[in-house]
Amino acid sequence: MNALPQTTMRRLKKIPQNSSVWEGDRRPLSGVDPDESNSPQDNRECIIWVDAVEGQVRAMDVVPAEMGLEAVVRTLLRGIENPHGPAKPSRPQKIIVQNREIQFFLRGAIQDLDINVDYVPELPLIDELFRTFEFVEEPSENQISPHSQQLLQEIANEIWEESPWDLLADHDIVALSINRWDITTLYACVMGMLGKKYGVILYRSLESMKQFRSAVLSEESLGHLENAFLGQDCWFLSYEPAPDEFDFDEDDDDFDLADLPNAAIMPMYGSVHPLEGIRPIQEEEEAKAIYLGLKALLQFYRSSTSKLSKDTIEAIEKRHRVTIPLGEDDKETVLVTVATMPEVTDELLEMLEEAELSQATQQQGFDFPINHELMLEEAIYRLDVFSAELISKLTERTQTYVQDQENCPTGDLPIFLIQTSRPKAQSMIETIQQAGGLKGICFTKGEDSFAEISYDLAIAQTNDGELYLIGEFFADEDEDEDEDESTLLNWYQAAVANQGNCGIVIAMGITGSTAGDPQLKDMLALFPVKLLDPEELGIGILELNFGFSFEEE
Repeated sequence: MNALPQTTMRRLKKIPQNSSVWEGDRRPLSGVDPDESNSPQDNRECIIWVDAVEGQVRAMDVVPAEMGLEAVVRTLLRGIENPHGPAKPSRPQKIIVQNREIQFFLRGAIQDLDINVDYVPELPLIDELFRTFEFVEEPSENQISPHSQQLLQEIANEIWEESPWDLLADHDIVALSINRWDITTLYACVMGMLGKKYGVILYRSLESMKQFRSAVLSEESLGHLENAFLGQDCWFLSYEPAPDEFDFDEDDDDFDLADLPNAAIMPMYGSVHPLEGIRPIQEEEEAKAIYLGLKALLQFYRSSTSKLSKDTIEAIEKRHRVTIPLGEDDKETVLVTVATMPEVTDELLEMLEEAELSQATQQQGFDFPINHELMLEEAIYRLDVFSAELISKLTERTQTYVQDQENCPTGDLPIFLIQTSRPKAQSMIETIQQAGGLKGICFTKGEDSFAEISYDLAIAQTNDGELYLIGEFFADEDEDEDEDESTLLNWYQAAVANQGNCGIVIAMGITGSTAGDPQLKDMLALFPVKLLDPEELGIGILELNFGFSFEEE
């Protein structure tokens, strides 16, 4: 058996390991596409790795059947280092397979990566994926009519253009009382406010939605998550990029579907049910119910924009007449009662707060009262001095948020720059704004006596008095530690010479061509702040104790 090079092993072991469990398998493709039953490509096999906790495909390959088991390892390593979609590089804690030969091969190949390899008789998520592949490829006897397909396409286009996710978050549940086709009420959940996945879920059961949210937030076992996912009872509309028509990188962390032209957006409909799994829309009544629910939701959104734009959405109830075109000269009009559900919204937000509190108590954190909500796992930190010209351009740029713009310094300004992905940058900016903005920044020492290393910590204070860890500086193995300290000292002296005036810039583009050197277009926020004295804040050297939490010396 070939062993991985030691350089590869060291590189892989630097990738963070989480508690995820991945399913992996290798299966023949014959039978998935009945139109190619006589094709010489029938001997191809699909290798797939799925994060069973997140429900995401990490990596997938199609290979000739005669290719050895090394192909399974190659696909696994790509799933670890360069996963598909929005997933981040990570090592799972455990992988499960249902093939003994693959299990023994993997145990030998990745034995030094601290990943457990277990055998199980069934792989529920991969089984469901392959059933979906077969269902999508095989012509169905129950395909909906071209007229219904056109209606669903039209309402999907209307919703995309209206963008209800601009005002409705995924916890703002809207009840749609239909009372048709054995359906009493649908519960609409709009996705897209975070700028990643866009769509609308129409739950046929409110309880299944709550159970799924609870299971995901509580990070239950693999079996519980799978049961919760397949236990949902809903129809869904999601939006995906049209394949092979436009040049874009969906794997880019800054990728946002909304940035594409409308012609590049493709709506996808489907159904999830505990006894059916995932399937496409098959019945005319289903198509009518989905159209009716989405149309009523859209009419409600258009007529209630001012009320829905408030920070807290109150109880709203309206009745809308929705017309369903049945043909050229035929139509059906249905009266639908649409209502917000603030009590359900409160319940979902409470579930989220409890989950975050529970997670915070389990994760490594500061015993000293320093919040690390703004500390990003993936970010590039840089100390710089921006020229007066660049500061002026930033303050004039409408796409950049500038704190207290009228009083922004006009000269050269020492800058602490944080570069991350756009979603994380936007979330960071919103958190700071909710805390009343930034007041200042200071630096202090951190020590890990166990690993015998020290580093510098950047700590910011918001206007509500809260202290946040916002960055760490480690000297690279190939760099002189004294040189690293000199860079910080020079920056510190520049800030002191500037009467303590400095700034924090938050930028996007960590995965793009400007990673490490963000340009003006990448800079999303400028916070002019003051240089603070850590001693006045009561901060000394922070030591990482053996329990992996920081304590003040």
